[in-house]
Amino acid sequence: MSKIAKTTVKTVPRTTRFDAADYLNTEERQAAYIAAALETGDADFVRDALGLVARARGMSAIAKRAGLNRESLYKALGERGNPEFSTVMRIVGALGLTLSAQLSTGAPPSKRRRVAAQ
Repeated sequence: MSKIAKTTVKTVPRTTRFDAADYLNTEERQAAYIAAALETGDADFVRDALGLVARARGMSAIAKRAGLNRESLYKALGERGNPEFSTVMRIVGALGLTLSAQLSTGAPPSKRRRVAAQ
């Protein structure tokens, strides 16, 4: 007779899905996250940061304060979203934030468009 090796059944550890919005649980953290996104100059990152903060605060509440319906807010801040600047400003206002400008140190040279001589 052959002996059958005893196999141990390994259980797969339970994991939870990571959601960055769970860590943006104070207004200070939210404002700092959006400020960091703005400093990068990456429009997609800014859109994503606004979306995370809006989710952290509740999309329905932010949509209502911004004068948008919830679906429009999800669409504007979604992966393929490209919200108009006026929409961004409405969302920023609904989050109780303001945008400001300051001189950049070590900024890349300006990419001005040349105006054709007429």
